[in-house]
Amino acid sequence: MVRAMVTQQYTYAYGAVSPIDGRFDSLILPWVSGECMQLFLDEMAARYPDENIVMVLDGAGWHKNQEIELAENLRTVFLPPYSPELNPQEHVWDELRGKFFHNRAFDSMDALEMQLENGLRNLESNPEKMCSITAWDWIINSVSN
Repeated sequence: MVRAMVTQQYTYAYGAVSPIDGRFDSLILPWVSGECMQLFLDEMAARYPDENIVMVLDGAGWHKNQEIELAENLRTVFLPPYSPELNPQEHVWDELRGKFFHNRAFDSMDALEMQLENGLRNLESNPEKMCSITAWDWIINSVSN
């Protein structure tokens, strides 16, 4: 009989998509925490200093951390509880899982992170794809009116 001990390691992708033009930005960070969320928000604000950013977030604890400070060009809007289907970013994660991780096992965390980087880069370089899965009529109409 062969015995094995299962261990788990984690890495986390933070991402934001603009349904208007399909721009997708992401960071791979070691934790889900208020500190990492702050890093991500600061990075998004710095990448687009001349734009007003509205980031739609769910109610995860690290999204609502009391210590998070928003840059001048960034605002947050929180979805109602238990409504992930309203967040276009969830469809981006579905795309990532389905296209880059479906039925895959990895020999190491490094191998998994390389695949994650490849998947995120692919999505970042494909704004047409991002628009096709996130540019819902109600979002586009609310921005263009």
